[in-house]
Amino acid sequence: MAAAGKTVCVTGAGGFIASWLVKLLLSRGQYAVRGTVRDPGASKNAHLKALEGAGERLQLLKADLLDYSSVASAIAGREGVFHVASPVPSGRSSNPEVEVIGPAVVGTTGTTNVLKACYEAKVKRVVVVSSVAAVFSNPNWPKDKAFDEDCWSDEDYCRKNEDWYYLSKTLSEREAFVYAAKTGLDVVTICQFSVFGPLMQSIVNASSKILLNYFKGDHETVENRLRNMVDVRDVADALLLSYEKPEASGRYICSSNPIKVSDMINILKTLYPTYPYPKNSVETDDNSIYSSEKLQKLGWTFRPTEETLRDSVESYKAFGILN
Repeated sequence: MAAAGKTVCVTGAGGFIASWLVKLLLSRGQYAVRGTVRDPGASKNAHLKALEGAGERLQLLKADLLDYSSVASAIAGREGVFHVASPVPSGRSSNPEVEVIGPAVVGTTGTTNVLKACYEAKVKRVVVVSSVAAVFSNPNWPKDKAFDEDCWSDEDYCRKNEDWYYLSKTLSEREAFVYAAKTGLDVVTICQFSVFGPLMQSIVNASSKILLNYFKGDHETVENRLRNMVDVRDVADALLLSYEKPEASGRYICSSNPIKVSDMINILKTLYPTYPYPKNSVETDDNSIYSSEKLQKLGWTFRPTEETLRDSVESYKAFGILN
């Protein structure tokens, strides 16, 4: 690989968030990026190889997060690591021990493998992608107080409600900070909300499916809840910012301004009037507020919701997903 000022590794490089992070890192010009993927030759990773600067400064390596030696090889010689790879189950699990608690342990084991490899390789900082799933599932948090970085999802409450994904993210993130405290490794985590924004490949992420459902006419009525969301490009910015700023520490909630579902649909109707949107909405009492003030103090900004929605839909159309 061509010499570049900074060497970093991105785990799960072919994913939705990671792809935009790789693009951002390459666009900076001084980063040499090593990305871990399951199969470097797979067509689903072709979009990474097509990025500007990829020929000179991107290397894709086959790695399995549960195989320590493959993780250690990918991280060796890197100054920084972005741990983005994570299992995301679809829907409620019928066999949580295998499907989600398994992945939670897998996630925790994978996270431990990444952190151990970082410690061994003397990596300067590790930025771990967590989720607000590790923040908001807490019945004891004051109802009128915005969720902030001090709030952690209650593990027993997650188990009681069978919210296995929330539990998996909470266990993984806690493990990262336990390991950091034990070894002195510099770990920062980003807890992001539902991630929207343009796709770089034709694989649809979980949040985009929510948006696509509004276009289908399958539902006459939607819950008019407050939706907290964030643009994938703004998440990539948050990850890089939390890596580059020396003062960054601990965890950061990453969310733009919340928006009512009815307001989202009205924006979409204005931009794309011909689709059979839901006609009615029912109010809900789930209108929790989240604070990204800590991340904004670091210098983070986010783009307008209208821009995120428009760019998302344009990418769905370009990939033929909406047709």
